[in-house]
Amino acid sequence: MSAPAPGTGPSADEEREILEAIERWAERELRPVARRFDHADEYPQEIVEQMKELGLFGATIHVEHGGLGLSASTYARLVMAISSVWMAPVGIFNSHLIMAACVQRHGTEAQKRQWLPRFASGELRGGIGLTEPNAGTDLQSIRTVARRDGAHYVVNGTKTWITNGVHGSCFGVLVKTDPEAQPRHRGMSMLVCEKGEGFRAAKKIRKLGYKSIDSAELVFEDYRCPVENLVGGVEGHGFKHAVGGLELGRINVAARGAGIASAALRDALRYAQERQTFGKPIAQHQAIQLKLADMATRLEASKLLIEQAARKYDTGERCDLEAGMAKLFASEAGVENSLEAMRIMGGYSYSTDFDVERYYRDAPLMCIGEGTNEMQRVIIARQLVERNPI
Repeated sequence: MSAPAPGTGPSADEEREILEAIERWAERELRPVARRFDHADEYPQEIVEQMKELGLFGATIHVEHGGLGLSASTYARLVMAISSVWMAPVGIFNSHLIMAACVQRHGTEAQKRQWLPRFASGELRGGIGLTEPNAGTDLQSIRTVARRDGAHYVVNGTKTWITNGVHGSCFGVLVKTDPEAQPRHRGMSMLVCEKGEGFRAAKKIRKLGYKSIDSAELVFEDYRCPVENLVGGVEGHGFKHAVGGLELGRINVAARGAGIASAALRDALRYAQERQTFGKPIAQHQAIQLKLADMATRLEASKLLIEQAARKYDTGERCDLEAGMAKLFASEAGVENSLEAMRIMGGYSYSTDFDVERYYRDAPLMCIGEGTNEMQRVIIARQLVERNPI
C-alpha cells in the first residue's frame, strides 16, 4: 500500500487501494486473534506496530505532514471495515486522530510542523483528554486548571475514561486557563501534553466490553507544560477546539456502530441459513426473515447518514447536526443488530466460542462515547431550530 505523493491528497483510486489493503489486513491479521485478545483483555502491541506500518495513525493527517490524507468519507469506510471484524483496535487510532485533528485544524504552523509528523508516524501516540470524574457531557464543568508560570503552564487535575491513557505518550488536554471566566467556555484552552514528571496514568479502568484497549485515569500534579504547546497560541478557544474534534470522533463512532451492525447481520445471516428447525433453515421462517430485513435496513440507513456527515466534514462545513444524526442512528443500529443476532442464534450466542457475544458487549459503548445519544438528540433539535427559523 503506497501513500499519495507529497503535497497532494490521495486520488479516488489510491483511496480505494488503501481501503482494500486495510480490509485484507483486518481479515488476515485481526480476525484470527480478536477473540483471544478480547477475552484476555490484553493490549495488542504487535497489532499496534502493524497499524503504524499501515499508516493508520496518520489516516486523516495531511500528506505534507506525513499522513495518508484520507477524506473523512474514506476514513469512515475504513473504520467500518475494521469494526466489522474487531472494533477495539479502531479506538487506538481514532482517539489519537482526534488529537491530531485539533492540531491540524487549529494549531499554529509551528505546532503543525512540530507535532503532526510525529503523530502520523505513530512515534507519539495518544488521544484527547476531555472527560473528568465530574464532567462528561458537560465539558464546561471541567476542573483541571492550567496556571501560567513564566514559560510554562502548571497543570493540576484528573481526567478519566481516556483512551490510550496507559500506553499513549501524548494527549490533547482540555484545561481551564481562566477558571473565573463567564461564560465558562471562554476560560478553556487546549494543551498538547507529553507524559513526564507530574503527568501519569493512575489506573486502567476495567470494562464490560471494548477490551484490549486501555481506558485510564490521567493525573496531573504540578505538571509543567510549555506555553508553546497551547493549541493555536491563544487562550480561551479550547472548548471550540474540543467540539470541532468531536465531529470527526462522532463520525468514527457512527462508523464503528455500523461496523458492529454489519458484523451482527453477517453472522446472523450465515447462521440462519445453516441452522434448521421443523425441517428447513430458519432463514425460511417469517419471524427470522423480519429480523434480518430490519437489521439490513438499519445498516444501510446508517451508511447513508455517515456518508452525509463525512462529506460535510470534508468540505469544511459545519456538520454537528449531521454527525449527531449519524452517531445517534448508527450506534443504536449496532446495539439493536447485536441483540437481534443473539436472538437469531439462540443459546449459541451466549457462548464465548462465537463472536456475537462480543458485538453485544462492545456496541453499547457507542451510544455513550463522544457524547451520549441523549445529548445527540438535543444537538439535533437545537440545530433544526437554528437552521429553520420562522
